[in-house]
Amino acid sequence: MKVTVVGAGAVGATCADNIARKELCTELVLLDIKEGVAEGKAQDMMQTAALLGFDTKIVGSTNDYSKTANSDVVVITSGLPRKPGMTREELIGVNAGIVKSVAENILKFSPNTIIIVISNPMDTMTYLALQSTGLSKHKIIGMGGALDSARFRYQLSTTLGCSPADLNAVVVGGHGDTTMIPLISKATWNSVPVTEFLSAEQQEKIVKDTMVGGATLTALIGTSAWYAPGAAGAAMVEAIVRDEKKLFTACVALDGEYGQKDICLGVPVIIGKNGWEKILDFKLNDAEQAAFNKSADAVRNMNDVLKTL
Repeated sequence: MKVTVVGAGAVGATCADNIARKELCTELVLLDIKEGVAEGKAQDMMQTAALLGFDTKIVGSTNDYSKTANSDVVVITSGLPRKPGMTREELIGVNAGIVKSVAENILKFSPNTIIIVISNPMDTMTYLALQSTGLSKHKIIGMGGALDSARFRYQLSTTLGCSPADLNAVVVGGHGDTTMIPLISKATWNSVPVTEFLSAEQQEKIVKDTMVGGATLTALIGTSAWYAPGAAGAAMVEAIVRDEKKLFTACVALDGEYGQKDICLGVPVIIGKNGWEKILDFKLNDAEQAAFNKSADAVRNMNDVLKTL
């Protein structure tokens, strides 16, 4: 297996580090537009191999897409990160050009690859990747829902005082502070609904804190988070290369599912060697479906901006 991570910034490097440590591929390519950054970080990671005991070969390159040839999976993290006070949507103008160029260059050397999109605004960038590559919709996956769901489990575990590993909780809809939908009604603690342990006020706070999880971190550290986004991207790579048939919330192309078409949005999917393989119907209640429709409207408005660029 060969995996490429485009963008050697904090998120890309963290994603690559997770992939290497788990030995998810024999060759890992780290690509960046800035001279020397990918090469330097690749060498730094390779120097941990003797200490951590992995055998993955990591290659860094400055914008040489030929190095990415025959990649089975490509993770796109390229683009400007958020700064305090910025929304993900404000990044669309700059990042759209970057993501489109990256996707097109990747396909010149890896025409059958599976693409995982992390760049923000993630739902719109996933839609752009789908439209600009012509790849099967099953080979284009947006990472956001996996990250948001991990943040949801973190908020639940903090309030419940339990291990996040004992929780099942998903976030659907857009990857935005006002568009994501933490499904508190379907969250469980070892199969027991978490609503049996939480007051209405606690549930409301957990949902709100989950929705602004990214903005909270941006305000604290001065830029977008990277540990959890990088780990979420690597987890999706793992599901693909190991054909895990694992359930994630991921941003994928909808064709009538959840009442939406011609849009990429976060829904529960099974991910395996062929990319995303099946969308699961979680039977949203009326309030959840209304929120999902509202989220889709907001994301579709962002997608419309692509037509003006």
